Amino acid sequence: MKKILIPLIVISLFPVLLSASIFGKTGTASLQFLKLGVDARAIGMGEAYTAVTNDISSVYWNPAGIAQNFDKQIMFSHTNWPADIMHEYVAYSQETEYGIFGIHASILHMDDMEVTEEYLFGPTGEKFTSSDVSVGLTYAQAFTDKFSFGITAKYLREDIWDDNINSFAVDLGTLYNTGYKNLTIGMALRNFGPDVKYEIDNDEDGHIDEDPFDLFDNDGDGVVDEDGPETEFKIPMNFSLGVAMDVFREDNSYWIVSAQLDNCVDRKETWNLGTEYNINNLYLRAGKQINLDAANWSMGFGVKMPTRMGTFNVDYAYTDMGRLAESFLKSAHRISVKLAF
Repeated sequence: MKKILIPLIVISLFPVLLSASIFGKTGTASLQFLKLGVDARAIGMGEAYTAVTNDISSVYWNPAGIAQNFDKQIMFSHTNWPADIMHEYVAYSQETEYGIFGIHASILHMDDMEVTEEYLFGPTGEKFTSSDVSVGLTYAQAFTDKFSFGITAKYLREDIWDDNINSFAVDLGTLYNTGYKNLTIGMALRNFGPDVKYEIDNDEDGHIDEDPFDLFDNDGDGVVDEDGPETEFKIPMNFSLGVAMDVFREDNSYWIVSAQLDNCVDRKETWNLGTEYNINNLYLRAGKQINLDAANWSMGFGVKMPTRMGTFNVDYAYTDMGRLAESFLKSAHRISVKLAF
C-alpha cells in the first residue's frame, strides 16, 4: 500500500494542476510540436491510446505503459506533414532491477526557406530554417499486477532562425487494469513545465528584455532601446483520461475499443475514439477525434514479424487533415517500426 500511496496522491493532484494553469486561447501556446503524436498504431486508433499503450511508444503517450512490457524495445517513427514538414521520433526501453527505464529523442524539421523583407517585397537571398527538439528519460514501475506508474523528464528546444527557446517539462502517467475484460483506465499529464519566452535582441546591442522607458540608448544607434520585455507563452500541457477494453480475445485474435478525453491548455477538449482488430500477425485500426478542427479521422494497419533478432512491428497510419492538406498524398502519413528483443 505504501508503494501505491505516492502515485495515487499525484493522480489526485492532476485536476488541481490543470485548474491552476488553464489558458484556454487557441494557438497561444509555444512548442506546438509537443502535441504531434507518434507511433502509427496510436495514430491509427485516433490517439485514443492513453489506456491502451503497453510498449515502447508509452514514453510519449503514458510513461506508465513501458512497465507493461519487460522486453528490450526500440522504436522509430517518421511522419510526413503538409508543407514538407517532417517529424522523427526514436525511443528505447529496458528493464533493470530498479524498474523500467526509457529514453527518447524527437525532432521536427523542415527544408530551408527564403528570408523575405516587407520593404523589399521579396526574398533577400538569405536562407533560414526552423526545428524543434525533445530529449527525455522515462522511469516506470509496476507496483502490482494491475497498477503501474511512470514519469518522464525532458529537455525542450526550439530554433527559429537566430532565435531559440530552451526549457524542460515532465510527464506523469498511470495505468490500472480492473481485470474485467481487460478493462484498463489510463491517465496521463504531459508537458507540465514552466512558461517560456523567446530571447530576441532586435536592436543587436547584446541585451534583451530592456526597459524601454529608462531613456537609455545602450547601443548608440540614436534610438532609445527597442527591446522591451518579451511575452511569455505556456507550453501545451495536456491531461488525458482514457479507458480501453476487449470486445473479445482469443488465442490468435482480439478486438479492443478505447475512448479518451483530452484537455489541452490552448484548444477545446476533444473526445477520441479508437479500435484495433488483430488476427494472427495482422492489425487493422480506425479512430476519430471529435471537436478537433484539423484532424477528424484516421486509419491504419500493421504487421508483426518474428525474426531471429526479435519481433518487429511495422505500422502505417493515415490522418485526414481536412482543408489543411491539398490532397491524399500531401496529408499526414506515419510509419513506425518497433523491435522487441
